[in-house]
Amino acid sequence: MTDFPRTAFILGAGLGTRLRPLTEHCPKPLLRLGDEPLVFRAMRALHQAGTRRFLINTHHCPEAWTQAFPAGKFLDAEVRLVHEPVLLDTGGGLANVAELLTDEDRDLIVWNGDILSGCDIAAAYAHHVANGGAATLVVREQGPNRNVRITDEGFVTDMRDRLGKSDPSYQYTGICVVTKAFVQGVPATIESLVEHFLRRLQAEPNSILGFFDASA
Repeated sequence: MTDFPRTAFILGAGLGTRLRPLTEHCPKPLLRLGDEPLVFRAMRALHQAGTRRFLINTHHCPEAWTQAFPAGKFLDAEVRLVHEPVLLDTGGGLANVAELLTDEDRDLIVWNGDILSGCDIAAAYAHHVANGGAATLVVREQGPNRNVRITDEGFVTDMRDRLGKSDPSYQYTGICVVTKAFVQGVPATIESLVEHFLRRLQAEPNSILGFFDASA
């Protein structure tokens, strides 16, 4: 779609502890899947949908990211690496790139760089726009950690079962669409983005939507 977000934020700063020793000298998103790094699959899907600017946070083995994008490009899209000397977690990482968003960035795609997904990200964005959410989480009906509660109307009511809701449960894929205003409201502190989602659910019910990934 023509108005698909120009900018995407790839979460690339994890430590990759669960895949050691493979990740001792390589960030998990840069581990090779076939003949290319895993993260290229996500970036290609986003580029096809319309993304032309990638912000990627780094921490572990930052030089590997520089080597992966020596010209600061992916196809014809800009790649900007944002190094975190101190790991900020997903919420702090998102807050750290807020000042890099431009007037054109009404919405932002956030994609965990170490996941492989065939979700229809253009459809997820269309759902986000059509329903006016501050954030839209891409979820699956099956999978581990099914702790995102969503009403039949598509509104997220709980995550990690922290708010005591009993709506149907789904798995968060690590992909979401957020408005620029949402990004600007994330506190610059070291914490998971889930914590900010939970605060928003309590302060503004029905402001966070779910989009069902049918590719699983």
